[in-house]
Amino acid sequence: MNELFEKAPIKSVYFKLALPVVLGMITTMIYNLADTMFVAKTGNADLVAGITIGSPLFTFLIAASDILGLGGSTLISRLFGEKKYDLSRRVSSFCVYAGIIMGLILTGLLLIFENPILNILGAKPATYSYAADFYRIISIGAVFIILSLIPQNLIRTEGLAFEAMLATIIGTVVAIILDPIFLFVLHLGATGVGIANILGYAITDILLFYFTLKKSKFMSLNPKIMKIDSTSVKEIVAIGIPGSLTNFAQTFGMALLNSSLAVFGADAVAAMGITQKIYNIVILVIVGFAFGAQPLIGYNYGAKNWKRLNEILHFDFLVEILYAIIAGGLLIIFARPLTALFMSQTNIVNDGSYMLIATIITTPLVGMILVYTTLFQSMGKALDALIMAITRQGVIYFIVLMIAKQLLGYHGIVWSQAISDFLTWIIGYILYRKALDKVEK
Repeated sequence: MNELFEKAPIKSVYFKLALPVVLGMITTMIYNLADTMFVAKTGNADLVAGITIGSPLFTFLIAASDILGLGGSTLISRLFGEKKYDLSRRVSSFCVYAGIIMGLILTGLLLIFENPILNILGAKPATYSYAADFYRIISIGAVFIILSLIPQNLIRTEGLAFEAMLATIIGTVVAIILDPIFLFVLHLGATGVGIANILGYAITDILLFYFTLKKSKFMSLNPKIMKIDSTSVKEIVAIGIPGSLTNFAQTFGMALLNSSLAVFGADAVAAMGITQKIYNIVILVIVGFAFGAQPLIGYNYGAKNWKRLNEILHFDFLVEILYAIIAGGLLIIFARPLTALFMSQTNIVNDGSYMLIATIITTPLVGMILVYTTLFQSMGKALDALIMAITRQGVIYFIVLMIAKQLLGYHGIVWSQAISDFLTWIIGYILYRKALDKVEK
């Protein structure tokens, strides 16, 4: 591991760590696209809208898991750089079992507060029953979703990126196979879509536990060593909460967007749901590269290897920007035919292709924002990470959306994310320069 993180050529180790994460993300993306296409082929816009409304719950649960998965993995990356392997085992055990407890608690809370949560997410009389069916299954399976992300993040810090990818891909393939069976053979509707998702996550969990037990040298699932000191808990939470707030903000942003579009009808919400799925073609790969490189950044920061750290960051920026320009450009060119693959109604195709162009155009900036964010997390700069977490789809997005909606109505809603991305990039760049200036001194 030391040879890989400290001496291997940056390009080779970057792609060795990041490509499996990207491939795992692409597999998830393919499932999301297939899932949306399967649901869209029913021709029921209310069903599509209902699942779109319930989808922020996934983001919420991922956000919750990031407190332990992201917070734990960034701490462990630094511990590896400092050669503190015994503590890394304790931290990994703590994160896994705390995640199980968290998932069970969230299941209870989500089921108790189902009605007010769905109303906040934008459920209307026509879409409520579909959204509720989907929501209940995802709530019941919360622990499986959370556990699919915590050990996945942890074992990647040790260089087991391929194993993390393999577990994700197999679980996702299972979900892809089950989805049309539950929809078109068993006619389970939104409930079936939810069950397919949860079973896929459960398979991923089993495989991740297997790889942790059989291949990891510095991670542990032993509950007897899950107790760690308060300083380590604080470090996990200090970075984990800002990391999770990024996804909480995304949940908030999606809910706010769906609620804003709901006044324009189910077709507008369905069009945005399709847009978000296509958008993920670019954004999930960008996220994969950014977070795939995080263990390398964290290790070299912990080892105080400033020259190598700067070289890694420069290469990270190059990969993110080039990919975003090429992939984003292609999606903009083919926005209309891509949207039409999901639903053929003229108004949905028109709205979806317009929304896609407005959403895709700032993806190079999003790539840079994610590099800033992973650097702040790896350095343990909790305040900077927190600022990034609550800007792009949090405070700034809320302010931009409210103003743009009042000034430009429908068009203001559609372009709010692009404006928010630009403003967040400016803030991130200022914080990034300050962080690097301190390191270089």
